[in-house]
Amino acid sequence: MKLSYVVPLAVLSTAFVLPDERVISQIAIEAHKSAGSAFDRLTSKDQVVENSEHSVEKLEDIYDRVAKSSKHALDTAIDYAAATGSDISKKVQQTGFDASSWIDSTTNIGSHGHHDPPNQTVYELIATSKYTTKLAAAISEYPDLVTLLNGTLANYTVFAPVDSAFEKIPEDAPKPSKEFLKKVLLYHVSPEFYPAQKVLVTHTVPTALTIDTVGIGPQRLSTNIGLKGLTVNFYSRIIAINIVSQLFLSLAISSTDQQKFGTNGVIHGLDSLLVPPPNAADIITFLPGQFSTLELGLTKTGLLAAINDTASHYGGTLFAPSNFAFQKLPAKITGFLFSSYGTKYLKALLQYHVVANQTLYSDAYYAADSVDESSIPKGIFHIDLPTLLEGKSLAVDVARYGRLIEIKVNAFARVDIEDGIAADGVIQVVSDVLIPPKRIDRMEKHCQHEELTVEELKDRLKPFIDDIEL
Repeated sequence: MKLSYVVPLAVLSTAFVLPDERVISQIAIEAHKSAGSAFDRLTSKDQVVENSEHSVEKLEDIYDRVAKSSKHALDTAIDYAAATGSDISKKVQQTGFDASSWIDSTTNIGSHGHHDPPNQTVYELIATSKYTTKLAAAISEYPDLVTLLNGTLANYTVFAPVDSAFEKIPEDAPKPSKEFLKKVLLYHVSPEFYPAQKVLVTHTVPTALTIDTVGIGPQRLSTNIGLKGLTVNFYSRIIAINIVSQLFLSLAISSTDQQKFGTNGVIHGLDSLLVPPPNAADIITFLPGQFSTLELGLTKTGLLAAINDTASHYGGTLFAPSNFAFQKLPAKITGFLFSSYGTKYLKALLQYHVVANQTLYSDAYYAADSVDESSIPKGIFHIDLPTLLEGKSLAVDVARYGRLIEIKVNAFARVDIEDGIAADGVIQVVSDVLIPPKRIDRMEKHCQHEELTVEELKDRLKPFIDDIEL
């Protein structure tokens, strides 16, 4: 088997979706709702909860049928997904993708009989499936991973790439080191229990891979709903769900889902390998169609190299304006910022978009010295994040009900694309270039870009210019 660090480059064109697919993703789960922001819809919480409970009831019924299948559970799921692929494709074209219908169609895998569930761990299910022979062979090279996935210390979630996923690796790719391959495998495992109904309402999932550059928390996966269906990290499609490992053991389990099964985990089948992401600065460089203006600014001011120096920060959040966001600025301001006279002002402005040592996902938050994944509850969550611009913070509001999430920065700039997972933090793509507010009578005032002049921009950034080095 071959794998290399260049694999992420092969998928980067789809690893960060464009805003129009982001809109489609929202349509998929809100087709019956009127337009408006998440903040405007917060009063409809009861309706959101009612719809979520209805979906969970459907999924629990499916979950029961999965456990009673007489065939090998993982094989059955993949067989069924392949057999019904054309039907799913037609439904996508007809409905623009309906999440609950897709789940019903792709998981009706237990309707062929009712028999005792298999008494196998997640590793044993993978090792005995005809569709995951390559994954099983890779895991078997690491006895500690085998022990982990056979154990009962946690209820694991394995995002299992099928054999055809390995065929996407370029034939001339160099053989990876054993250390790197282990990181790849750990990136497919979550130490927490994520059945499909939980994945559907979750934006990011913690994995068993821990690296220094992201902070003290685990590296995460992102989950997305779009034209490809339910995907992980935007590009790897989930083709089989809720393959439950059954263990007839007496375990102390508190979760309602787990009380029904005595499990050591759940498996979701993937059509592509998941590769740990590159650094945030590299992702910006790899996507000129979205971030060429930002990359030019970061390079011109020396910030690109500084951001890429993971020794200087411990995780972080980059609020990245897209090319379209820069186009919203008045032409005179853009011309000034990218002139030789405006370089220091440009650096100060871009520093205002970078948060070091604090990683804010849409549903989890890593501080420099602690991890509090429950710190973003349902409802409205507010946090002030200090930026590289000395003394200036970003006011971030997260409105969250299940999968419905909207993030606003400084009360007006919207996050268009959430959770661009990076090795050293996360990228949140913002709809506007963020301008430090103006103080009036001890109050901070934000203004729309069309109201801003070059002189006013210089006035706002001038206090920081003297300390800036180029």
